[in-house]
Amino acid sequence: MANQRLILEIGANIKQLRLAQAKGQTEVANALKISVAALSKIENGQTDINLSRLAQIAKYFEVSISSIISKEVTTSISQDVVEEIAGLKQQLLERDAEVMKLQKKVIDLYEKFGM
Repeated sequence: MANQRLILEIGANIKQLRLAQAKGQTEVANALKISVAALSKIENGQTDINLSRLAQIAKYFEVSISSIISKEVTTSISQDVVEEIAGLKQQLLERDAEVMKLQKKVIDLYEKFGM
């Protein structure tokens, strides 16, 4: 029973890695040289995963094997994504401010030259 729970957790963590990197099952399966059905069974905990396949998956996602086994590290991956999104939001706010300044200049020019 504990073994099945571990297989389910590993599969869920692999799926979370895939989704966090915005990759489709077909893309990952092709890179791993396995079928989409085989990847789906791994992600859903329907099949055992051997150590060499686990190592291959870890290498593909550029994470450690332990991070696939442990939920704690997949949470930190999500935190990385959250931090990246926060940075992008900040950049977007800065660009919005620039656009507003440029719009004001255009309006001022229209008023100045009576267009």
